[in-house]
Amino acid sequence: MLSVKKVESLSEVDVDRIIEMAWEDRTPFEAIKFQFNLSEADVKSLMKKELKFSSYRLWRTRVENCKTKHAAKRVSGIDRFKCNLQRAISNNKISKRR
Repeated sequence: MLSVKKVESLSEVDVDRIIEMAWEDRTPFEAIKFQFNLSEADVKSLMKKELKFSSYRLWRTRVENCKTKHAAKRVSGIDRFKCNLQRAISNNKISKRR
């Protein structure tokens, strides 16, 4: 269960970013843990709280069938959390390449 202290410490921008990361197939739960200190169970609780139930069900089905959401299930050659072409992330937008 997501602790009240963890929820209160998250800004609206952080919640939006966590939801975005959770929906991305290539972002593992370990990346969310590293960046926001939320476990997989915390992310699931947050998603259940923030999404409509039908959206939550779609997301859970997608996560269960996705091999890249858990670092242990990933191909051994993938050892980073983000694309090597990606620069800084600011305001939930990826900086443009120059």
